[in-house]
Amino acid sequence: MNLAQLTSQIILMFILMLVGLMINKLGFMHGQTSTDLTNILLYVVSPCLIIKAFEQTFSANRLQMLGRVSLGIVIIYGLMIVITQLAFKRVNDPNLQRIMRYGSVYSNAGFMGIPLTSALFGSTGVFFAVASLAAFNIFSWTHGITLFTGSQGNRRENIKQIALNPNIIAIIVGLILFMASLHLPTIANHAVTYVSSINTPLSMIVIGNSLADVTFNRETFDKRLWWVLLLRNLLFPYLAIVVLEFMGITGIPLYTTVLMAACPVAGIVVLFTLKVHGHPAPAVALMSISTILSVVTIPLVFALVNLH
Repeated sequence: MNLAQLTSQIILMFILMLVGLMINKLGFMHGQTSTDLTNILLYVVSPCLIIKAFEQTFSANRLQMLGRVSLGIVIIYGLMIVITQLAFKRVNDPNLQRIMRYGSVYSNAGFMGIPLTSALFGSTGVFFAVASLAAFNIFSWTHGITLFTGSQGNRRENIKQIALNPNIIAIIVGLILFMASLHLPTIANHAVTYVSSINTPLSMIVIGNSLADVTFNRETFDKRLWWVLLLRNLLFPYLAIVVLEFMGITGIPLYTTVLMAACPVAGIVVLFTLKVHGHPAPAVALMSISTILSVVTIPLVFALVNLH
């Protein structure tokens, strides 16, 4: 893994975030615009990128490796869930505890991980990254939302959120195309390529726009959130390295999975907090600081990969 290439890509993405921040400060993007662009990314652009990654000749070895990566990711999620349950069980504030547990486990794999993977490793990287994306959606809408709603949550609705998630649907469609070695018609293929190409810049601009309105003070940032940042940005990505290498996973499958694990706190922590009428300020601050720190911590994590 070329660390210099990764660092330059991170810096480029940070510049794009600054563009998003400037757009916000200039008043060019309002709340509804940001919401609309987020929906376009989630429901249109990201699925196109996934389908494009699967549009290749079938390979049994690649499919087998995808299965091994998926198993490794499930093991990593299981370990993270257990660790955070034990680590934060003494946090008395229920709002803060669920934010800390969710924020530690779930990374911004879709908005930041997929664009980085696409930029660094192309379609091959995205092919293996979809395992992390699928696991994120499945675990987030089962374990993750339960942290906020408890046993009172609507399980049927949560399952529906998983089944109808456009990224999950795109993965299923992509797998069918891959296993059958099918290709989209030329015009449709060009359309998918054009749409997927805007994923990286648009994702970073939207993230930068969301950071523009964040304010930091003692009320918004509890000092215990530093433990979450340590786990999410450094320790859990290192855990992913250990588990995956123990399973014999190397090369691009290793790099892409670790990259997805090294991404900052998932923005959905804010939405889940609002869903249960919790105080969102700690969630917003946590997501924002984790994103800023990731400019340094993601290259650091990959330096650790190269040391193994």
